[in-house]
Amino acid sequence: MSSPYPPAVPKPASPGSSQTVIANTRAAYVNVRNGPSTDYRDIGDIYDNTVIAYYPNTRTDSGWVWAEQGQLAGWIATSVVTFETIQDPTPTPRPQPTPYDGKVAVWHWKGDVLAENTIDEFATTIKRYAPQVTEIFVKTSDYTPRSGARWQGYWDNDRVLAIDGPSSIDNWVQVLGRYGLNFHAWCVVRGLDVTAETNLIVQACLRPGVRSMLLDVEPYDGFWSGGKAGIRPYMLRIRRQIPGAFHIGMSVDPRPQHYATIFPEEWFPFVNSIHPQVYWVTFRKTPSAALDEAFQVWGNYGRPIIPVLQGDAQVQEMTSAHTIAVQRHQAPGVSWWRMGVIGPAQWPAVNLPVTPGTPDPDPTPPPTEQYGEEIVIRPTDSGFAKGSYTGKNEFLSFAGTWGWTVFYKATSTQRSQVWAQWSPSLSRSAKYEVAAFVPSRHATTLRARYKIHGVKNSTSEVVVEVDQSRYFNQWVPLGIYEFDRAAVNAGAVFLNDLTYESGLEIGFDAMRWREIVEGGSGDPQQNLADGYDSPVGTLTERRSTSVWPGSWIDASPFAQIYFPGTPNQAYHTGADLNLPADADRHIPVYAAASGVVVFASRLATWGNVIIIRHDPLATNRKVLYSRSAHVEEMIVQVGQRVRRGEQIARVGNAFGQWAYHLHFDLSPTTILASEPQHWPGMDLAGVLKNYVDPRLFIGQNRPK
Repeated sequence: MSSPYPPAVPKPASPGSSQTVIANTRAAYVNVRNGPSTDYRDIGDIYDNTVIAYYPNTRTDSGWVWAEQGQLAGWIATSVVTFETIQDPTPTPRPQPTPYDGKVAVWHWKGDVLAENTIDEFATTIKRYAPQVTEIFVKTSDYTPRSGARWQGYWDNDRVLAIDGPSSIDNWVQVLGRYGLNFHAWCVVRGLDVTAETNLIVQACLRPGVRSMLLDVEPYDGFWSGGKAGIRPYMLRIRRQIPGAFHIGMSVDPRPQHYATIFPEEWFPFVNSIHPQVYWVTFRKTPSAALDEAFQVWGNYGRPIIPVLQGDAQVQEMTSAHTIAVQRHQAPGVSWWRMGVIGPAQWPAVNLPVTPGTPDPDPTPPPTEQYGEEIVIRPTDSGFAKGSYTGKNEFLSFAGTWGWTVFYKATSTQRSQVWAQWSPSLSRSAKYEVAAFVPSRHATTLRARYKIHGVKNSTSEVVVEVDQSRYFNQWVPLGIYEFDRAAVNAGAVFLNDLTYESGLEIGFDAMRWREIVEGGSGDPQQNLADGYDSPVGTLTERRSTSVWPGSWIDASPFAQIYFPGTPNQAYHTGADLNLPADADRHIPVYAAASGVVVFASRLATWGNVIIIRHDPLATNRKVLYSRSAHVEEMIVQVGQRVRRGEQIARVGNAFGQWAYHLHFDLSPTTILASEPQHWPGMDLAGVLKNYVDPRLFIGQNRPK
C-alpha cells in the first residue's frame, strides 16, 4: 500500500544560521512534520515553553520553518508558534557566585516519608533517575513551642536517615560524597529561643563538607515569630560564629502579599541568595505566571535567585517551569521540592541540566503518568471508619465540592476527641503514592498529622504534617511508600484532631493510593491506551471510519463561538454531540479510551460531570483527560478503572438546564483534574492551550 503522505522535504541545503529560542506554542504542543504543510506526516511534537533551534531563513511563503530539538527535526507552522528570544547568558559576570550555580538540587525533609531505607539507597535513587542532580538540601533542625529547638531527627522515626546531631551530618556528608553529591543544610527559623536555635544552626554550618545553610522564612504560624526586631540579633549570633565566606540562603513564599510580612530588608545583610518557593499547582497558577511573579517580586532584592520548583506536578509543567526559570529568567540554578513526592514520571524533568542559552538536549518527553492500580476511599466508603473518644458524635459534615460528604471538627489543643482511618485493600505489594484530598472549606489547620501504617521496613507509623489551610479542593501527596500487602494495616492512614491549635478546623476527606509503575522488567505492567473511540454510538458505529458515528452530529464544534451575541457567548472547548429530534436522550455514554475516573459529581450549570484521566497512548505516550458533561445515571465513581467502550453514564440534560446532548472535550493538560468546571469563555488562547479538537484527535488516534 502506498503512503498517504507526500515524500519528505529535507532541511534546505543552505538554511542560514539557527536561533536558539523558547517555543511559545498556541496550543499545549505543536506538531513537527516532515514537510512544510499539514499534508505531510506528523513526526513528533514540540511542547510549549521548551527550547528549540530554528532557522529563520528557511521560512516558506506559507509560514513554515525548519526547527530542531535534540534528535527531533522538521517543519513547524509559525501560525501556531512564536519564538521568545533567549538573552545572552553571560553579558556580565555574576557579582555574587553561589554554591548552586549551574547545579540542580533536590530537597529532603525527613526519612519517614521516603521509600528508601538508607542514605546509600537515597543516593542510588538520585543517580539512577536524575544524574544531573548534584546538590542535596537536608533539613537539620526546627523548633516548636512544645519541644523547643531540636535536631530534625526528633521528628523522624527513621533512625538510619535521621539527623540527630553533628555525627549524623558527618555520615550524610560522607555517604553522599561517595556518589558525587554535595550536602547543604536547611532549617526552619522561629526566633523564639534565639540561643538554642542558633546553636544548632551554627553546629550544622561548621561541619566539614556542609556547603551552605538555607533558612526557611515564611509568613505563617510555625515559621518566623521573632518579629522585625528579632532578625538582626538572631543572625548576628550565627554570622559571628561561622566563616565569613559561608553561604546562607533564604527560602520564601514569593507571592507579593507576603513580601513585606517577613521584613526582607532586615535579612538582607545576612543572606547571600533567595530561594522562592514557586509551587504553581498549590498557587493555582501556570508555571510561567508563578515564575514571572516570583522574579518580579524579588528581582530587585540584590541577591541571586535560585527558584524552588514543584516536584509533584505533571512532568510537562515541570519541564516548562525549568525552561522558564533557566532560559527566560536566567536562574543560575534550580532545586526541586521534594524527595518522597517525586515519582518516576517526574524524574525526567528533574534531570534537565541547567544550561542557559542552549537548546534542549533531547525532545521533551510527553507527559506520561506512570500509575497502575488506583484506590480512592471517600469518607462514606466502606474502607473509611471514624469514632470519638468522648462517647458523643463530635464530627460535623458538609457536602463537598467534589460530590461526597466531608467530615470536619475544631482542632484540639490538649487531647484528641475523634479519629478517622482509611484502610485500602491493596491488590499487590508495591510502591504507592499516598495522597490526601483537602477540601476548600473547614480545613484551616496548619498541622494535620496523617499517620501512615504498614510501610515496609518501618517499625512505626510514618507521620506527615500537612498545612491544610494552603489547599483548596486539591490532592496533596503525602509521599511514596512501599507496602507489603500481607502486612497488618498495609497502607492504612490514620488522622485525629489533635494539632495543639485553637480556633481552627481540620477536615477529614478522601484518601488516594496510586501504584507507581517504574517500567523495569520486574515492575507491574504499565497501563497503556490502545486508542480513542467516540464516546457515543452503537458498538458497530463506534468501530466505523466516522469519528462521530451514525447520525450523531456536533452542534458546537471545537473553538467555535458558542451562543453568539448572548451573555453566554464563549469559544467552545469540545463537542456538543446530538442525535436529530431529541433521539439522544438517555443514550449510553462510553469511555473514549482506557483510564481512571478522577471526578464524577454534579456541578452548577454543568449538571453531572465525569472526568477520566486516560492512560498514556501506546503510540506516543500522550496523556489526555476527557470530560463528559450533562450526563445522567452515572455508573462510575472516582478511582474506578474503565476500559475503552465501557459505559459510564447516559446522555442527560443537566437536570433540565439544557437540551439533551453530550458535552465532550479532551485536554492535554491537568486543568480538568484541578478544575472540573473549567470554562475559558471568550479566552480563545485558554481554549487552545488546554484543549484539543476531539474530532481531530480521535480521528488521528483510532485503535489499530
